[in-house]
Amino acid sequence: MMAQQVRVGIIGGGLMGREAAAAFGRWMALLDVPVVPRLVAVCDIDTERRAWFDRIDTVEMTTDDHRRLLEAGVDVVYVAVPHVLHGAIYRDVLEAGIDLFGEKPFGIDLPAAQSIVAAVEDAHAFSRCSSELPFFPGAQMAMAEVASGRLGQIIEARAALLHSSDMNRDKPINWKRKVATCGEIGVMGDLGMHVAHVPLRLGWVPSSVYATLQDIVTHRPGPDGEPVLCDTIDNASLVCTIDSADGSFPLHLETKRIAPGHSNTWAFEVLGMEGGV
Repeated sequence: MMAQQVRVGIIGGGLMGREAAAAFGRWMALLDVPVVPRLVAVCDIDTERRAWFDRIDTVEMTTDDHRRLLEAGVDVVYVAVPHVLHGAIYRDVLEAGIDLFGEKPFGIDLPAAQSIVAAVEDAHAFSRCSSELPFFPGAQMAMAEVASGRLGQIIEARAALLHSSDMNRDKPINWKRKVATCGEIGVMGDLGMHVAHVPLRLGWVPSSVYATLQDIVTHRPGPDGEPVLCDTIDNASLVCTIDSADGSFPLHLETKRIAPGHSNTWAFEVLGMEGGV
């Protein structure tokens, strides 16, 4: 059977936009997939970023106006822009009836997230945000073991994503390190999806949450090299209460950009009275 071609647009030509384009270019390595993405349109306000996509022969147009991209006959749009732009752009995509693959956290704050959820519910379009890590074989096996009930009564669980990317205090400031563009959610908005994905898939919805939030590096070099305020949360450690039929248990969630020795460590651990993973 011939795989269906899907016309894809990208809004946000930064790191993740280029990663998506590179993934589409490697699609031929996959076997037995029902669709083939075809990148046809790219939007970014930066001229140099747009020029990077000119090397891709399937791209039909580049623009600095996302509304023009939505008129380019695309089937699905991948949006990778600063959190402050999520609300307006995500709603525009959905209101245009185009399927949305959005970067986390779907809004800079709760009101923005709620407005996006309302647009999702009203739209005749498919929308998703996902983490790739739970689809690795080890993670799939761990999830299946927990879901089977073979661990018995759950004693405690932990999920974490740990980076050391911000150990260097001289690392220049960027939008993810500023509340105005990232939001007060800080590191949780960037890494939280990878940590919460599996617990939520298992149906674990916290009844209470306690958090220790750390702003460790308070200033970073600005564009001119002078220190500027770095006011986002670097590390977040959450202790959540999960209520189950067998009793309550603690769920520890960790999202950290300053975790010495870790480059991209994803962890999921569950201890039960009959076993653990």
